[in-house]
Amino acid sequence: MSDSNTTDFKNPSTFILLGIPGLEAAHIWISIPFCTMYAIAILGNFIILFIVKMELSLHGPMYYFLCMLAVTDMVLTTSTLPKMLSIFWFNSREIDFSACLTQMYFIHSFLEMESGILVAMALDRYVAICHPLRHSAILTNPVVAKIGLAVMLRGCIVILPYPFLASHWRYCRTNIIPQPYCAHIAVVNLACTDTRVSSYYGLSVLFCVRGLDVIFIAVSYVLILRAIFSIPTKDARLKTFGTCVSHLFVILAFYIPGLFISLMHRFGHNVALHFHVLIANLYLLMPPALNPIIYGVKTKEIRGRLLRLFTHEGA
Repeated sequence: MSDSNTTDFKNPSTFILLGIPGLEAAHIWISIPFCTMYAIAILGNFIILFIVKMELSLHGPMYYFLCMLAVTDMVLTTSTLPKMLSIFWFNSREIDFSACLTQMYFIHSFLEMESGILVAMALDRYVAICHPLRHSAILTNPVVAKIGLAVMLRGCIVILPYPFLASHWRYCRTNIIPQPYCAHIAVVNLACTDTRVSSYYGLSVLFCVRGLDVIFIAVSYVLILRAIFSIPTKDARLKTFGTCVSHLFVILAFYIPGLFISLMHRFGHNVALHFHVLIANLYLLMPPALNPIIYGVKTKEIRGRLLRLFTHEGA
């Protein structure tokens, strides 16, 4: 171990993931809520996929986008949780250099895909409320498929420079990552060369991709709210707004923790490292676990199909 920490090397064969630095004694206890959230994310999103597949009335743009979100959440959590739990349970801290870069790529590309899917869902709500008579003509199945493909390709392409650049840096300080997974900035910080290209590119992705997504969603909801307030009756306004509630909760669950983490990284220098790591982990775990619950509780069609499913099984 000491040799790997002091030797001048390029592309080390392995990295060492510390888990939650400073809380190693509590790893077993920390693993319980993490494992629970992972189980909820996998089971909940699988149920969403199953219900949409089985219920013909749910074969529409909103639910197709929801299925894309469910698949994205399952891949995102699976790219981090198994290794994280192996650290907590078996102290298996080593990760191959190429596996680390692969994990980094999956984490960040699927985060960008999730952001893009939330934009697509905002587009669906905008068309459904502002142009209800043209909704089925605008968002046809081929258009939905093209949007999904565009979101996937965008996430894959914009993150490609992350592992490409990281694989070309020279690492001579240490191969220890003070986290339970290979985040981009954590790997780049280990390099002993000028990594400003990676840092600037990461910021450009944050502002030009995620930032534009937030702006597009905000503009969509300004137009949606304007259309809702033009509806003459209060009951109709509430009913129309109710179709957006699930999406709004999912947006808040995804973007607000991300903003909090970004601010904490820049201004929370006095915050303990283990708190930084815990919050970053929850950011990856909570939205995938919450999304199926939010849609299951707030969406009448999914809730009704789920109740019928368990009622028939119980009968």
